[in-house]
Amino acid sequence: MIQLNDKIYTCPVDVTLGLIGGKWKLLILFHLHYFTKKSYGEFKANLPGISEKMLSQQLKELERDKLIAKEQLSIKPIRVEYYLTARGRSLGPLYEFISKWGIDYLKENNIDYIQDQHLYK
Repeated sequence: MIQLNDKIYTCPVDVTLGLIGGKWKLLILFHLHYFTKKSYGEFKANLPGISEKMLSQQLKELERDKLIAKEQLSIKPIRVEYYLTARGRSLGPLYEFISKWGIDYLKENNIDYIQDQHLYK
């Protein structure tokens, strides 16, 4: 058994899934991989369906786990940008694989994924 962040994990795969698992964390990480930096507002605009509480929680957990970091741009109003750390960037092949796999799946099912690309800023 592996103990990390007050949780017990069964194996390294379990640790990885614990750190990036769930719908929102992987999407947040992919957006930062693709766009390099994003503000809270940009995440909110590009992740339809995520609540402010969930977004805030997921960002804090990813920062705690050292997969992302934030840079404070201004004090009043508080403005920060999030970016991937070296550890977060090291997951780049995973983000690319998952994206390509999804694109291939959509193509096989005759779904035009390109039509919605304008939604992402």
